[in-house]
Amino acid sequence: MDLLRFTTAGSVDDGKSTLIGRLLYDSKSIFEDQLEAIERVSENKGLAQVDLALLTDGLRAEREQGITIDVAYRYFATPRRKFIIADTPGHIQYTRNMVTGASTANLAIILIDARKGILEQTHRHSFIASLLHIKHLIVCVNKMDLVNFSEEVFNKIVEEYQEFACRLDVQDIKFIPVSALKGDNVVDKSENMPWYQGGTLLSTLETTYIGSDVNHIDPRFPVQYVIRPQTDEWHDYRGFAGRVASGVFKPGDEVVALPSGFTTRIKSIDTMKESVKEAFSPMSVTLTLEDEIDISRGDMIAKPNNAPKPTQDFEVMLCWFHEKPLALGGRYYLRHTTRDCKALIKEVRYKIDINTLHKNENDLVLGMNEIGRVKIRTTVPLFADPYATNRNTGGIILIDQESNNTVAAGMIL
Repeated sequence: MDLLRFTTAGSVDDGKSTLIGRLLYDSKSIFEDQLEAIERVSENKGLAQVDLALLTDGLRAEREQGITIDVAYRYFATPRRKFIIADTPGHIQYTRNMVTGASTANLAIILIDARKGILEQTHRHSFIASLLHIKHLIVCVNKMDLVNFSEEVFNKIVEEYQEFACRLDVQDIKFIPVSALKGDNVVDKSENMPWYQGGTLLSTLETTYIGSDVNHIDPRFPVQYVIRPQTDEWHDYRGFAGRVASGVFKPGDEVVALPSGFTTRIKSIDTMKESVKEAFSPMSVTLTLEDEIDISRGDMIAKPNNAPKPTQDFEVMLCWFHEKPLALGGRYYLRHTTRDCKALIKEVRYKIDINTLHKNENDLVLGMNEIGRVKIRTTVPLFADPYATNRNTGGIILIDQESNNTVAAGMIL
């Protein structure tokens, strides 16, 4: 059974948390004590029906305001697939939380209020999903019960969104009319919208094919830790632990250690329980090598005929998270896979207008929640791939040197 990670996004009060609550409730994926707890809270708030949004909105401030502030992760499973949900906020000031929740997602659900249509946040979140190379989008037109389940309203929103989406780098987009509050087309087919012939949200999530989304072509293994037990049983054991970023590794494969450039062969691939015959993303394993090579955290193991080229100068699409704007010529800590180094901001090429996706080359001050193309130089070479071909080795984060706050996330071009 495979695992699908998906995120929800949309404007404020579009019903993201309610939709997830309905998905969990109707698919029988919540425990009785959880249901009793939200029933009790709903009754105390004087609500006429159970507020399913309480399943994901766990913070007190979220429940008081009826909004999502931080990313909430939920797990559930059906007989066909396992799921991890990231419920992300809709407010513009929490765009950074949306980037965090979407960074590991295979699929994004974009919610649109049928009464309001497409808003700025719809554009923003769709563009971020495209920027993060999420290959599958499900556009849920929610609150169809408040527009009398109108096919005309749904078709108008679909047409408007398709016009905008033609400028995004997303090939698989599906549209589903739903009512999260009533449960129409979430898990069960709606009797109120016989004009809709597509699948429900759950069936679409279960059948979306993600097997080709993982890069199995370019072998990359960032070393996270060197294991030296130095016990009587494992006296000479020396293994390199980490998570396979992409590609496939097998015992006997010739590999190259970067940045040293020394080549050797894989002796064994070990897990906590046993040795395995191959390792692929996202497996966490320990590699042992036939030759003694000096390798430490931050180094990378790859194939000699398919190794990333070292670079200190590169361009990224940068999502800025912090209240303090990006400083041209500023110095930050940069983290790429398991390697940390210092970085210098050389140039801001342009900013992106979220609504039109046009480049703004006049205003080059990158403020909070803004996205732009930036030139960066690092103190040491990085072994990176373009984010479009490898999400694991094509992403970076910037960290403020004084506060240690994460101030930006970037996608290498």
